[in-house]
Amino acid sequence: MKNRFLVITVIFLFFSCRSEPDAVKDKNENLKTINTLTFIATGDNLFHETIINSSLKDGVYDFTPIYSEIKTIVDKADLAFVNQETVMAGASFGYSGYPAFNSPQSLAKTLADTGFDIVNQANNHSMDMGKAGLYATLDLWDTIKEVTVIGARKAGESARIITKNNISLGFLSYTYGLNGNMLPSDNPSLVSLINRNIMEKEIDALRPLCDFLIVSMHWGDEYETEPGKAQTDLAMFLAEHNVDVIIGHHPHVLQKAQTITLEDGRKTLCFYSLGNFVSNQRENERIIGGMMAVTFTKQNSAPETAELSISDYGMIPVICHFDRGFINTKVYPLFSYSEEILKNHALKNKDLTMNYFYSVLKRMETKIFMHNPF
Repeated sequence: MKNRFLVITVIFLFFSCRSEPDAVKDKNENLKTINTLTFIATGDNLFHETIINSSLKDGVYDFTPIYSEIKTIVDKADLAFVNQETVMAGASFGYSGYPAFNSPQSLAKTLADTGFDIVNQANNHSMDMGKAGLYATLDLWDTIKEVTVIGARKAGESARIITKNNISLGFLSYTYGLNGNMLPSDNPSLVSLINRNIMEKEIDALRPLCDFLIVSMHWGDEYETEPGKAQTDLAMFLAEHNVDVIIGHHPHVLQKAQTITLEDGRKTLCFYSLGNFVSNQRENERIIGGMMAVTFTKQNSAPETAELSISDYGMIPVICHFDRGFINTKVYPLFSYSEEILKNHALKNKDLTMNYFYSVLKRMETKIFMHNPF
């Protein structure tokens, strides 16, 4: 009887051991691998002469304090974009602000150390120091390997693809113009200009190569709080060519966000203008900007299939603060700003209050993050 019990036990264990891996395998086949990638984008990093002059300490231009209050947000995002509105051609060109900008080269390292991964150099000030000035700026970025530059290049293709967390983002960038400056005849593709024929070819070529396609657009009319028809028409053109996200800048003030939905259900997220990020412009509207925050999601139910979506998005409002005398410029997320800090702002007046900032945000038509979303 004892031996019979032993045989039955062995048979039971044998079949139990054989069946368990199959059950686990079946279970695993139904599991989905979910990858996420968090992304932020800012508006215009516009360095006026007052910012340059007030950042000189003991013969060194130190811009680190400007970004100290937003560094944690940038660091925590998987990828971060900034529109670098000025070139950094070097001291030999002379440092200058409006109307032809040239910022110290130490700014590039500061942006990288803050955590920015993608830098846009396609804007109306790209050629402020001519071909040589932009070439010097691109040479500078070549020494900072962790940063990818879009919108301008000395040679090669304009498209860039960055892969992180098993999610690939494709980037293209275009500007409406160059403040009357001409592109060099020996390199007419130095800066990417808005041209629908070229854009169509570049977008359609890049689209199959990435999970999500992001296009940076330097467009619109300065200081207009609503997007113009040229912007909305271009946004629809980009949506029809399967662009997932549009990053808008140039107006120097905030404009609304919009999800463009086509008849077939395809969607494009468009922030028409993120306003100023860093500047010393002297109007209330121009000191409040935004950091677009997006979470991309990729679900793999099997190696050959993937479900792609934007699972969350919104805007982190930021305030560019500078004290009287246009010193101590610093960017704050609105959730870290206060009336106590505001009272020292160079632009402080009866109309510039915390309530004023909140009233501006009402027209954004998107989720507002009053915390670090990442």
